[in-house]
Amino acid sequence: MSTSVDSPWLAVRDEITGVLSAVSPAQMAAAKAMLADRHRRWFCSGQGRSGLVAQMAAMRLMHVGFDAHAVGEATAPSISRGDGLVMISNSGETPVTLHFARLAAGFGAQVLALTSRPTSTLAGLANTVIHVQTTETGQFGGSLFELSALLLLDALILELTGNDTDAHATMRARHANLQ
Repeated sequence: MSTSVDSPWLAVRDEITGVLSAVSPAQMAAAKAMLADRHRRWFCSGQGRSGLVAQMAAMRLMHVGFDAHAVGEATAPSISRGDGLVMISNSGETPVTLHFARLAAGFGAQVLALTSRPTSTLAGLANTVIHVQTTETGQFGGSLFELSALLLLDALILELTGNDTDAHATMRARHANLQ
């Protein structure tokens, strides 16, 4: 990323635009088909900042009426057959992430993975993969991956609710009010 003192936000925008433009429409369609089942409970997880993205995805899914949970939260129920697990991992090799994906698959849950490495162990464990093709970046750590994963998940949720005229009202009604 070539950053200008005057506009690093535009450099970030350009990097993210490049990553989002490279995402496979077929992979997004497969992810949408997985998420479209409103009877499926969804669990979201990742480590570090990817975990924060997973928490935001679980929150937004809950806002629009899904039964969604962040893995590790005290109120998260057990995962079982027919449920779904969204795993976010840049490398696709994070040990805890792989452990959760293996457990979920063993319990009969479907796994949706977002990773920059389509040949990673996580991708091999997943039923559906969104390849987030990150490139050289001037951003810190995995920021390009994490920001792109967040936008892709938000876009999926937006697409899933596109024909739901009550989606925004549902979100407002389910939004936290003990603030």
